[in-house]
Amino acid sequence: MNKNWVMVDIEADGPAPGLYSMIELGAIVVEPGLTRSFYTSLQPISADYDQAALNITGHSREQTLNFKQPLEAMMDFDKWLKDNISGQPRFISDNNGFDWQFVNYYCWQFLKQNPFGFSSQNLGSLYKGMKQDTRQNFKHLRKTAHTHNPVDDARGNAEAMLAMADQGFKF
Repeated sequence: MNKNWVMVDIEADGPAPGLYSMIELGAIVVEPGLTRSFYTSLQPISADYDQAALNITGHSREQTLNFKQPLEAMMDFDKWLKDNISGQPRFISDNNGFDWQFVNYYCWQFLKQNPFGFSSQNLGSLYKGMKQDTRQNFKHLRKTAHTHNPVDDARGNAEAMLAMADQGFKF
């Protein structure tokens, strides 16, 4: 398995970056042991928020206003990637349509570049391809419960990806 895979999960206070804010970012290098993980919380960049989205995260708006400044959080993430990945990191997530849009936006907004480049992968789509059945779902391969803590969720998805590799899927 290529050691450059980074499983990412985010939590947000709404459905679209710029209009709403990424408030948590979690990532883990996909490798046996899953020991290299990252977590940060980010202050909102927008005055708008969706209370239902916040309810999912378990955070109040007031709590999020005390999170880390987004520039500092994204610089920490960039440093973690550089310290833990040699070469081009590869972005993968359970819902890359959602997670990627926020990470890409924040990378360009605060880092002026995206360390992942211009593409991402969807774990569910890879599993469907592995099984050659679009109705299949990988989530039974997770060991760590899906809690909406972004590190827990990234870890569970990375566990599923490692299980897929154990079944012969080449990454």
